[in-house]
Amino acid sequence: MHPTKNDLPEAARTELCELLNARLADAIDLGLQAKQSHWNVKGPQFFSLHKLFDEIADGVEEHVDEIAERIAQLGGVAEGTVTAVKKRSSLVEYPLAIAEGKEHLEARRGALASFARSVRKSIDEASELRDADTADLFTEVSRGADKYLWLVEAHLQAPR
Repeated sequence: MHPTKNDLPEAARTELCELLNARLADAIDLGLQAKQSHWNVKGPQFFSLHKLFDEIADGVEEHVDEIAERIAQLGGVAEGTVTAVKKRSSLVEYPLAIAEGKEHLEARRGALASFARSVRKSIDEASELRDADTADLFTEVSRGADKYLWLVEAHLQAPR
C-alpha cells in the first residue's frame, strides 16, 4: 500500500483494494468480451447488435477507470494487466467460435448477470468495511450492469 492521508484504516483499505481489484478484473474481462461480440457478430441484426455491443464496451470502460482510480485513491495498485485479469476474473471464458447474433446475446446476458451479481455482493462487502464511497461506486456500476443486461435481454425477450 502507498502512504495516504485517507482516514480509512489501512487494514480496511487493503481489503477494499483486493475487492476492487477483483471487480476491476471482471470489468476489464466484461469489456473485452463485449468487444469480442462487437467484432464478430453476424446475421440479420448485425448493425443494431454491433452498435449495442460497442455501447456496452464503452460504458464498461468508464466503470473500469472509476474502479482503478478508487484503488489508487485508497493507496493500492490497480492490477489491470492481461495477466492479472486472467488470474482474477470470475467470468466464464467467452466462446470464441460463436457468430450468430442470438449466441452473442446469450453470452452477453450470462456475463452481465454474473458481473452484476458480483458487484452487488461487493456493495455489501464495502459497506461492512465502512467505506460508503466504494459502496456508492459499486452501486453506480451495478446500475450500469443492470441497464446493459436489460438492453441485451430486450433483444431476447421479443416474440419471434
